[in-house]
Amino acid sequence: MEKYQITLTEEERRHLEDLVRKGKAAARRLTHARILLLADESDGRNGRSDEEVAETLHAGLRTIARVRKRFVTEGFEQAIEHRPQPSRPDKIKLSKEAERELVKLACTDPPDGRGAWTLELLADRLVRLRQVGKVSRETVRKALKKRHSTRSRKIVVCSP
Repeated sequence: MEKYQITLTEEERRHLEDLVRKGKAAARRLTHARILLLADESDGRNGRSDEEVAETLHAGLRTIARVRKRFVTEGFEQAIEHRPQPSRPDKIKLSKEAERELVKLACTDPPDGRGAWTLELLADRLVRLRQVGKVSRETVRKALKKRHSTRSRKIVVCSP
């Protein structure tokens, strides 16, 4: 694995030391700041190896390598900031259309012989209407819950 050298300016070093000293930041941000401080090779400092940093901070070698790389390739701020997870469209179970259809369906009268819609009935009906290929009762429950309640009061799914 390629090793990126960390060379901090005095201003960057001061900023990181203040950040760590105060300790009023997200844990990930503080860990990244500590990684940069320990790996710093500026002004005759002998930066520690990744293994030494990992042992000192109880962090993974991959994390240390990633912070080093981000510092060199993307800059100071990006190295200490959290990079949000990319969106995962493959994890979306119901499209907006299917979700709207589910809510409309839940607002209709239940099938003959039933007193109310069950999650299984709603899931089966969505499949039969070809809104989705397959769907679990849990996905149906989560989709309805997302539109159904707040902390303080219940919001009726079926509004006139």
